Amino acid sequence: MAVNKIFPDATAALAGLLRDGMTIMSGGFGLCGIPSALIEAIRDSGVKNLTIISNNAGIDDAGLGLLLVTRQVRKMISSYVGENATFAKQYLAGELEIEFNPQGTLAERIRAGGAGIPAFYTATGVGTQIAEGKPVQEFDGRLYVQERGLRADLSIVHAWKSDTEGNLVYRKTARNFNPMIATAGEMVVAQVEHLVDAGQIDPDHIVTPGIFVNRIVKLDSIDKRIEQRTVRKRA
Repeated sequence: MAVNKIFPDATAALAGLLRDGMTIMSGGFGLCGIPSALIEAIRDSGVKNLTIISNNAGIDDAGLGLLLVTRQVRKMISSYVGENATFAKQYLAGELEIEFNPQGTLAERIRAGGAGIPAFYTATGVGTQIAEGKPVQEFDGRLYVQERGLRADLSIVHAWKSDTEGNLVYRKTARNFNPMIATAGEMVVAQVEHLVDAGQIDPDHIVTPGIFVNRIVKLDSIDKRIEQRTVRKRA
């Protein structure tokens, strides 16, 4: 029997999935490729004490920064958070727990979680605070630190195009962390810009197979903000 994965809006797509204290992975890099509508629906739900796994926390008034403003986040597992003043303020006040990761390590932890790999070793971070409290092993004369794979109760991602089976295509740099995050959630919800019938996407263009995607919401419109606008001075 065919499963209908299409939901009318972000709130409906997240219905029954949210609870206090859960772990959520969110795709995106800065404000590029973020599942903004799903983040706003999480904010509006009022769910709290969340652990968020994402490369960064957006900015103060957009992306995951919205959940920091409403103090719904207990812990962030991230790589870079330098653009968010609210994040820094809450962390320095002891109101927010942070687990920092080198960016490549974070990407591999998510990929490993999606692949069913519980842990792996990397040379990155050996001899620094990153390695404190973690097993260190020597391989071929070099020290490596053990990092654990990451999984989440819920993964939310943004894709450029999907078919009704949930096969996803990403556009340019908006691809970023989304594909690996789409493999590492117990439930995966995708917001998409374009929705087509099954069979209308060239199989060679599919990045995330629909087997990973549980629910889809097609956006009527999306505000694609630029985090830092850098332009050349006119003559």
